[in-house]
Amino acid sequence: MSIAGPVQGPVVAIVDDDPDLRATLAALLTENGFRPVPVADSAGFFAAAAAAPVDLAVIDLRLAGESGLTLAIRIRERMGLPIVMLTGRGDETDKIIGLETGADDYILKPFNPRELVARLRAVLRRSGHPDLALPDRSHSQIRSFGQMRLDQTRRELLGADGTEIPLTNAEYRLLDYFLRHRDCIIPRTDLLRELGNDLSLYMDRTIDVLILRLRRKIEPVPSKPVHLQTRRGQGYIFVTTP
Repeated sequence: MSIAGPVQGPVVAIVDDDPDLRATLAALLTENGFRPVPVADSAGFFAAAAAAPVDLAVIDLRLAGESGLTLAIRIRERMGLPIVMLTGRGDETDKIIGLETGADDYILKPFNPRELVARLRAVLRRSGHPDLALPDRSHSQIRSFGQMRLDQTRRELLGADGTEIPLTNAEYRLLDYFLRHRDCIIPRTDLLRELGNDLSLYMDRTIDVLILRLRRKIEPVPSKPVHLQTRRGQGYIFVTTP
């Protein structure tokens, strides 16, 4: 999955004791304009950082040997790098611990590739990395709603200030579908078909969860949506200009 990025991009250390995950992450980041430095542990990280500057560290919280938590604290004390923690899915304790280290963000495993790349870029932009100027969108197809824009060429959601708001693949597909059918009531079955051909793989609860997550990202007050509205007994309607 390619997401356009700079040719000589930021150097990202990947610290994970799973060789398959390191290889997967390294390939993903290379494809998207980063320069990955995959290492298995803290010793590997400090050796790599001594050899060449590192711009960001992606660290598995539950490393074998020295924990990712301890490594993140050492990096903060010695280097002040931005840090993104990889944590177990659904483990609230992991999330809290990861953020309490001073990490700039955390990513749940298994992760969505597009969301991971977007969030790494967001962290680097916030840290002022010079290679991450805002992309050229002059040739992008963009649909607007309220103060937000969806770049359908780059598959990115932009907030009022132009900052990218990370979307999972399913969230992007639903938002894109709503914007292509705006101001029309869409039955739940149509949304299920948009997610996949085999409706037996999905339940209504899947739609409920995705709608809730999407509202949290696009609505000023998610409990009182102005764009993604429910029509009881009929489905949903996306209103671009409330």
